[in-house]
This record gives sequence, C-alpha cells and structure tokens, in this order.
Amino acid sequence: MHIVLSGYFGFDNVGDEAILLSIVTSLRKLEPAVELTVLSNNPEHTATTYGVKAVNRWKIKDISAVLKRADGLISGGGSLLQDQTSMKSIPYYCAIMQIAKFHKKPVFVYAQGMGPINQSLSKWLTKFTLNKVNQITLRDEASRQLLTTIGVNKPMSIVPDPVIGLNAAAFKSSWLDYQAFEGGYIAVSVRDWPSDVDFKQKIVDGLALLAQAGQRIVFIPMHDEHDEKASFQLAQMMAEPSLVAPGNLSIEEKIAIIGHADILIGMRLHSLIFAAIQTTPFIAISYDPKIDAFADIANQPTIGHVEQDDWTGKDLFKQAEQMLAERESIEAALRAQIIVLHEQAEQTAQLALNLFKGK
Repeated sequence: MHIVLSGYFGFDNVGDEAILLSIVTSLRKLEPAVELTVLSNNPEHTATTYGVKAVNRWKIKDISAVLKRADGLISGGGSLLQDQTSMKSIPYYCAIMQIAKFHKKPVFVYAQGMGPINQSLSKWLTKFTLNKVNQITLRDEASRQLLTTIGVNKPMSIVPDPVIGLNAAAFKSSWLDYQAFEGGYIAVSVRDWPSDVDFKQKIVDGLALLAQAGQRIVFIPMHDEHDEKASFQLAQMMAEPSLVAPGNLSIEEKIAIIGHADILIGMRLHSLIFAAIQTTPFIAISYDPKIDAFADIANQPTIGHVEQDDWTGKDLFKQAEQMLAERESIEAALRAQIIVLHEQAEQTAQLALNLFKGK
C-alpha cells in the first residue's frame, strides 16, 4: 500500500513535525510494509528524519505523478484550512486534494482543526473540496460546527490530535541532562502574535513573580528560530534569571523537557499536547480557538487571550501556584484521560487504512 501525506511539513515547526511523526508511527504500527510519500518543503530532511519518500510540496507535476501511483491521500493533521495567517493555505491544500480526486484516489482528512475561515472565497473553496473527499476526521467540535455552517454536508468524526497517540515514555533530552537541575522547573512556550494588548509583559510579570517565589523558568521554543527569538525577548525582559532551551532540539527532546517540568505555561498548541501526553499540568495562553478547545478537552485552565486585556501577570502567578500545590491530583486526572485519548488517536490511523483498502 502506498499513501501520500500532505500537511505543513518540512518547515521546522515542531508541532507539525510531531504530527507527521505521529501519523507515520501509527500507520507503520498497523501496516508495517506501508509505503509513505510526504509532500515537504524540505524533502531531503523529511526523508532522512522519518525514513519515508518525499516530494517537493511546490512541484505540482511531481505531486500529480506520485498521487497517480498512490492508493490514497492523507490531508492533515494540523490547522491547514484557515485564512487567518495566509490566504494561500486553503487554495494550496484544497488543490492537493483536488489533484488526488482527479486521479480518482480516496482522500482522508486526518484529525484537522478547521479555521478561522474569514473570506467568502475561502469558505466556498473549502466547501467545494471537502464535499468531494471520502472521509473527514476533525480534532474538535468547533471545527465540525464551522464546516457545517459553510455548507460541508459530509459525515464528520471528532478524533484526538494525532500527537496524543505518541508513546513518549522513552524520550530523553541530553540538553536537559547536561543542565543537572536541582529540583523542578516551569516550562514556558511562547510565540509572537500581533496584538494591541501587551501580553508579553503580562507573561513576564507572572513569570517574575514565580521566579521570586523560587521557581526556575525554562523557555522551550517550539518553532525553532521564530519562537527562540520570542523566548529570548521575554527572558531579557525579566530581571530574574531564566533559561532558553535551543530551538533546534529534536521533537523527542522537547517532549522530554516538558515531561520533566512541574507545569507548563504555553501558547503553542503542541506544547500543550506534549504536556498532556506526559501528564504535565498546563496553563494555556490563547491566541486561537484551537488553544481553548484543547485546554477544554484536557480540563486545564486558559488564563487569558493575547488580544484581551482582562487578565494580569498576577492572575497567571496565582493560577500557577494553585496548580503546583495540586499537581499530583491534576497529573492523575490527566493520566486517566490520556489513556482513552491515546487509544482513540491510534484508531484514526486504522480508519485511514481501512479507507485505502476499500473496507
């Protein structure tokens, strides 16, 4: 069986790379001989890292040729169909699905989060394309409601994010081992986001209070140099000492660092998911509905939104202090929840394989 995978792969975004790792791992666990071709911005790196074949995601002729030979297309996961950060995303990913359908190949939408979809053309293109695919799985109810509103009439299932299917128990970090921390630490994942609210100062104020209370602060950049820059900016805004982990650490190392933290304070969705699979309590800082949606799924708090001025650094500090005091009970609740979600995440891969086998 030969499957083509389309997503935001090869851009050094640890969240999307974790999605790719998770899907590849789940498919191979169920179908060890499966042949996988990934559409990537960096085909050589993707092929070497995951042991797959890879095609340049911008070479449409090559994509068409590989889809013509394949047994089907997986589109996802992640937030591919949205026009908030780029007007090119929806046309691109819809075009890939349309090419697959042109070649009469089944298309499986894999645990995607949909939206925001603001423009009329984006809504029409999404509706037109998704009504032609074979199966749609989504990672939250808000995505299903959005697609229903814009006119998608295919059956849609809610499934966990693919990364929840990862078994992270054996993941290690040589960088963390080298630090030789005495005691615990608070992991922090931040990113840039345009806002009239000075949310970075709010975060810094909360982290400063935690540092003054004796907590060690460790920033974990999730999107390489982009988040590394934001992390160093916040670290420099603090009078108290903190550490910034290297942005180019592997997915496994970043998961391990978050897993050893007492709690995580995070903006990036996959920092929250990494925390959940490692049963590390987390506090979300939202910039997108997907953050709120996953925090709700994991029953963890969202302290505020980067574009809203109704929260303070002191609120963040108090929430963190409370979670540290209740850490054991929160971890136990997360563990019970993740066991169920882990099994459901693996089932998504089986649904895709069944489709491509014609079951």
